[in-house]
Amino acid sequence: MSIPTGEVAGEDLFALATAAADDLYNFRDNYFRLTSEERDSKLQSQSDLALQILDKIPIEKRKLPLQRATYEYLRGKILDAVPVYKKEAEDHLSKAVKLNPSLADAWLCLGNCIWKKGDLNAAKNCFTFALGKGPNKKILCQLSMLERKLSHDAENPEEVVDESIKHAREAITLDVKDGYSWYNLGNAFLISFFVTGSWDHSKLLQSLKAYQNAERDEKMKSNPDLYYSCATVNKYLENYERALTGFEAAALMDPGLSAMEDARMIVLLLDKLDYLLRGQTKAKRLSSLSSSLATVDLSHSYKRATMDLLSEGLNKGIAVTGKVLFFAKKESVAPLCYVLSDSNHTCYVITVYGICNDAIKEGDQVTLLEPFYRFVDFSWKGKHYQFKSVRVDFVEQLLVNGKYLSSHHAVRTSIYAQHKA
Repeated sequence: MSIPTGEVAGEDLFALATAAADDLYNFRDNYFRLTSEERDSKLQSQSDLALQILDKIPIEKRKLPLQRATYEYLRGKILDAVPVYKKEAEDHLSKAVKLNPSLADAWLCLGNCIWKKGDLNAAKNCFTFALGKGPNKKILCQLSMLERKLSHDAENPEEVVDESIKHAREAITLDVKDGYSWYNLGNAFLISFFVTGSWDHSKLLQSLKAYQNAERDEKMKSNPDLYYSCATVNKYLENYERALTGFEAAALMDPGLSAMEDARMIVLLLDKLDYLLRGQTKAKRLSSLSSSLATVDLSHSYKRATMDLLSEGLNKGIAVTGKVLFFAKKESVAPLCYVLSDSNHTCYVITVYGICNDAIKEGDQVTLLEPFYRFVDFSWKGKHYQFKSVRVDFVEQLLVNGKYLSSHHAVRTSIYAQHKA
């Protein structure tokens, strides 16, 4: 947008300044094909341009009772578009809400500005006060995001994230077609999965469904964060092919994301598992396996089985015993991955999320209770991956050397610590 020349009515200048501010935020939220330095520089130049348009408004027009609050709001909004906190932006936005407490967008901007300063509780007060004036989907989404941030240091993070889910759902009821609101709900369910111990698959599935609804909104199809988040869910669902495709799509839209690194980590893991499953040393270990698998005392509610008898998904009432052949060392914290073999010499992988890394060692005998099984079978960039896999989320799902693990082996924060966004 260019700076107007000549005589322009004050009302028209307000409209031009509003449009310039909207363009500024649209660029900030949707333009990704730049380095962070280039993007910040362009953002600053567009902010300067919007301020120049705003400064064209005659002083006498700015001071009119109905327009003064709008002027202060627009100036604060434009100043706050840059990534860093600016006290000048907070001062203008504070004036705007004092002059017109019903100006919801000013409360939204003020809350975001204070959030940058690090005062999260004050930011929440801005959002909740504005909602007291009436429902607003943008404010509900921001409040939901803020609550997820507050959950990191909360005594009861699950309760705080439940509030985040609640407010995300309220935003959707106001506009069921808004992709950003669905994306926000997907993020809330994903964080809920981490906070509650990373074992409730329904949270991941609800997150994935919300992201899929977000994709129906045309304007979200160019949002790399949506593709990245969806790929993250697929990674933890161990839908490896979908995760790799999603991370690549996100990286193409925004090279600044860590998406290519995430994809690389998945491929490294798959390659390591493939190597271990096909390894030459495996045959030597398997030769003594049958005699080394001891009988494990199990409740009558469990039926003993081998890997070839499992069905896709949860196998209720089934127990599978195997020997740990290898621990697949890798860079990421979770999941831990092991290669096992059952009594039929069938090799398989277990992915372990909620257990510390010293609980299972090579040579241990592991009994999986009601194993959650999947058969991985896909090709990626010319390489074919195929293996049996069982997911383990918490200590109660297995026995090690015939014994249940103690509670101190449980790890509930290993994954959550990686996802504080």
